[in-house]
Amino acid sequence: MTTSTTKRQQHHCSSSIATSSIILLLFVSLVLIITPGQSLATPSSNNNKSSTCENNYNNDKTMSGKTKYEQDGKEAKEIAEYLPYFPFKGVPRFYDIGGFLYKPEVFQRIVDIFAERYSEEANKIDVIAGLDARGFILGPPIALALKKPFIMMRKKGKMPNSVSSDGYKTEYGNRSGLTVQNDKIKEGDRVLIIDDLVATGGTLSSAISLVKMLKGVVVECACVVELKMFIDPPAESGLPSRTKLFTDLGHQDVPVWGLISEDVLTNEAELPKGYVDDGEEH
Repeated sequence: MTTSTTKRQQHHCSSSIATSSIILLLFVSLVLIITPGQSLATPSSNNNKSSTCENNYNNDKTMSGKTKYEQDGKEAKEIAEYLPYFPFKGVPRFYDIGGFLYKPEVFQRIVDIFAERYSEEANKIDVIAGLDARGFILGPPIALALKKPFIMMRKKGKMPNSVSSDGYKTEYGNRSGLTVQNDKIKEGDRVLIIDDLVATGGTLSSAISLVKMLKGVVVECACVVELKMFIDPPAESGLPSRTKLFTDLGHQDVPVWGLISEDVLTNEAELPKGYVDDGEEH
């Protein structure tokens, strides 16, 4: 073998070693840079902007659903940003759930919070009832998440084979009562009632009466918004008392839970020029 050939082989060997060393260094660098659970296709930068509500989606899983989500807690305050109020139906602050329904990540967060609240006690719930009409929007996804039957409690004359509760009053006026189909609640059934908002408690009390008429048991009434001003106002305020109403009807044993209260609902809607309160009794 000539000296020239030997030098070429040595040069080739040195180049191979150098190339291998560079590749090894690059690999080690990538291993150090990429954090667990992160891929090259998913950088750790904040390029994907999302709402505060979505950013805080992953919460501490060590707490139970019933103790984790306190009224007006962190999650509630984030969601409250998407619940604007309007002057509507003669009410100065009419809270519009259309705000969060328009934001899929916020709507999903609400459904997840409700589902998690009852997930540990799902075996104590037989059926979920939604109240006419916004309870029909909130109830079904919660029922699906908990794998429970969903039933509608509707205004009179909307469903066949139904029983009706007595008329009742709300903050908007008088109502003729709610109905539910005869065969949807069986004796001993444990019912979770879902609605968007509780104020004076008239609608909820009607729903509770329906469950009791069919010999069921109300586990809880759960709402996105609870107006605390109506829970037990001073007599001199002139406001209706939900506590008194429930006591008079024998419903004082039924718990009511609301995720958000008026204390954090401060998002006043920007009214367009020429806005008119055209709310109607229905």
